[in-house]
Amino acid sequence: MVCFAESNTEAPQLFNWEQIASHNSKQSRWLVINGAVYDVTQWAKKHPGGERLIANHSGEDATDAFTAFHNDKGKVEKYLKTFYIGKVGEDRPEPEIVSDFRLLRYQVEKMKLFDRNSLFYLLHFGQILVLTFIAWVLLFYYFSWFNYAIAVLMLLTAQAQAGWLQHDFGHLSVFRSRWLNHLAHRITICTLKGVSSDWWNYRHFQHHAKPNVEAKDPDVRFSGLFLLGKVIPVEWGKAKKGFLPYQQQHTYFCLLVPPLLLPLYFNIENLYFLGKRKDWAELSWALSFFVWWTALFGTALGVGGALMLYVVVRFLESHWFVWTTQMSHLPMDIDHDRHRVWFTQQLAATCNVEASFFNDWFSGHLNYQIEHHLFPTMPRHNLYKVVPLVKSLCQKHGIKYECKPMLTAFADIYRSLRSSGELWFEAYHK
Repeated sequence: MVCFAESNTEAPQLFNWEQIASHNSKQSRWLVINGAVYDVTQWAKKHPGGERLIANHSGEDATDAFTAFHNDKGKVEKYLKTFYIGKVGEDRPEPEIVSDFRLLRYQVEKMKLFDRNSLFYLLHFGQILVLTFIAWVLLFYYFSWFNYAIAVLMLLTAQAQAGWLQHDFGHLSVFRSRWLNHLAHRITICTLKGVSSDWWNYRHFQHHAKPNVEAKDPDVRFSGLFLLGKVIPVEWGKAKKGFLPYQQQHTYFCLLVPPLLLPLYFNIENLYFLGKRKDWAELSWALSFFVWWTALFGTALGVGGALMLYVVVRFLESHWFVWTTQMSHLPMDIDHDRHRVWFTQQLAATCNVEASFFNDWFSGHLNYQIEHHLFPTMPRHNLYKVVPLVKSLCQKHGIKYECKPMLTAFADIYRSLRSSGELWFEAYHK
C-alpha cells in the first residue's frame, strides 16, 4: 500500500497504538492511513464528508475507509502530507481478513470494475425526464382522475429513480472528475428532488463508514423512538429505560416511518441542517426544485394543486424508499462500536437481495448492498461482477454472506423490529 508521508532525510517520529488511540477527541484527532499517522484536528471541520466522519475514525486505522471513499488518492495526497506527523512504530499482527480484502481490492481494480458505462447512466437520467414529461402531458392535455393516478405513478417512479441516480453521483461513481460528480449530484438531488447535497453527503458517508453502529450511523439513530438489534434493547430494558411500548414498535414503525420520513422528517432535517450552517446557496439550489415543479405542474393544476401533487408523490415515494433502503440493514447486527475491521463490519451490517432485472431497477442496484458497502465508489452496473469474489472471501474466513428474496427482506424488517421490542420488554420486566 502507498504511504502518503512526506519524504525527508530525518527519521519519522514513531507512535504506538496506545498513543494513537488516545487522540480521538475534538481537541485532538489522529488518523492512521497505511501505517502513517496524521494529525487532522484543525482540518476536520473542513473535511468534505463532515467532521463526524473524521471523528468516528479518530485514533484508529482508517486505511480501508480512506481507500473506499477516495477514488482520486493522488489529489488527496497533497493534503495528507500537510498533516503527517510520523509512523506507527509498533508491530501489530494484521488480521488475515484485512490483507485478503486489500488483495481483493487490488484484483478488482485490475479487472477495471471501477470503470464507468456512460450510456447506463444516460439512460437512467433519460427515464426520469421522459416519465416527468409524460406525466405533465397527461395532466395538462388529458386531465381526468384516472390520468391523474397514472401521472402520480409516473412521477413516483421518476422521483424514486432520481433518488438512486443522485446516490451514484454522490458516491463519485459516474464521472472520473470529482468536480463533475459533485455538480451532477447537486443538480440531481437539489434541482430534481429538492434535497440538500451537502446534507446528504454529511449523513450518508457516516452511515457507510460505521454502518449499524449506534451513535455513529445516523440511519439507526432514532432518539429512543425505536430500539434496534439484540444488544441495545436488552441494555435499555435492564436499566428500566424507555418511554414507549417498544414491544409494539413493529406496528408503529409501519404507521410512522414509511409515510412520514421523506415528506416530513427529511424536509425538516434539511432545513435545520442548512439553517444551522447558514448555507443559503445550497438552500437556493434545493428551492429551485419547487420553482420548476410549481411552474410546470401549476399550468395544469394551479400552484396549490402542484404542491398537493408534490405531497402525494413524496408520501408514496417515502414508502418505496424506506422499505428498499432498510431491507439490507435493519434486520442485521446493530450494536455499539466494536471496532471491527472494514470487511467484517460491512458484512455484519448488510445483506443482499436476490438479483433480477426488476429487483436491480426497483432498488437502484442496492440489492447488492454488501458489494456496494465494500466498494462504495464502484459503478452499480459492475457490482454483480464482484459478487463471486466476495462470496469466496467470506467462505474462506467463515463469514456469513446473506442474500434473500425481496419480499422476505421486507418482512424481515417487521420481524426484526418485533424481536428487538420483545427483548426490551422481557429485560424490562425481569
